[in-house]
Amino acid sequence: MAEKEPGKDTEGSELGETARQMRAAEPYIAAVWKLTGGAVVGVLGGYFLDKWLGTSPWFLLGLSLVGISVGFYGFLHEMARLGKRKR
Repeated sequence: MAEKEPGKDTEGSELGETARQMRAAEPYIAAVWKLTGGAVVGVLGGYFLDKWLGTSPWFLLGLSLVGISVGFYGFLHEMARLGKRKR
């Protein structure tokens, strides 16, 4: 196990510049994935339910709206959490 050297910044000090930038961007990338993931799951779920039940386009419309809403809520929640952390 590596020992910490006194007086040296240990948070990401061994990482390269690109790795540090990727680490800093990770919370924002995760928030964007929440937004797009919710929308994609809603659209795909609605599409396949419509095909299975023959109710086109109602499940696609309904679940798309639900998925986009849930994804947007998750995105805003993550952004608010990141804003509180930086203060």
